[in-house]
Amino acid sequence: MLGALIGDIAGSPYEWSNCKSKDFPLLEPRCRMTDDSVMTAAVASAVLMGDLENLDAFRQNVITEMRRLGNQFPGLGYGPRFERWLKAEDPQPYHSLGNGSAMRVSPVAWAAESLSQCLALAKASAEVTHDHPDGIAGACCVAGAVYLARTGADKEAIRDHVTRYYPLNFTLDEIREAYQFDVSCAGSVPQAMEAFLEAADFEDAIRGAVSIGGDSDTIACMAGAVAAAFYGIPRDIREAALPFLEGEVRNIFDRFIQVY
Repeated sequence: MLGALIGDIAGSPYEWSNCKSKDFPLLEPRCRMTDDSVMTAAVASAVLMGDLENLDAFRQNVITEMRRLGNQFPGLGYGPRFERWLKAEDPQPYHSLGNGSAMRVSPVAWAAESLSQCLALAKASAEVTHDHPDGIAGACCVAGAVYLARTGADKEAIRDHVTRYYPLNFTLDEIREAYQFDVSCAGSVPQAMEAFLEAADFEDAIRGAVSIGGDSDTIACMAGAVAAAFYGIPRDIREAALPFLEGEVRNIFDRFIQVY
């Protein structure tokens, strides 16, 4: 979970002012939590409610916690349709194929007892808003990669999992100059996964993700989620990041790591 939060925080200054380089201050005063961190915490809170075999109950818990935290932390970059969903009397999925489903999903991978359960939970967490097949695919791709990383799979196995959803026929160097802002799963999840696959360590994954530009905080959030499960998080980065976690997000993180 923390890898996703750190990626979001580190990428936050560059979402609207892209940095096409790995050379930038990793955690600096301009950094902040965005909607990515808040919604990751919401999914983590739903996971902590238990009864994960009951997918209907889990879906309802995801809805409840996303609406609770989203309204508690307003104005952090939520998309217009998601903003309406947060405030709706009867919130319904809106067929989104955006990367919101993929950026928030990583906690399910730490709770799942098998890859199949991980993918089922990822699908359930996505479809409460992102019920388009591409929105579900993005969530399943990221969650499965995190699950495989945390259970000892090598990068070839993780790459094989990712390519069941998206082609990885590029390198970061090849796309860096021309890559542009794209909030679709298809236009950002494979880039985040490539940032992890090319990385030498956790920090390198975050720097690589930010370096291509685009939706920097979300790409780094997704890359960081997998990289943390694969490499772990260096203590100095962990200690520098924790003060950026505010209020209930920090409370949920503290509870989550006690269990998972």
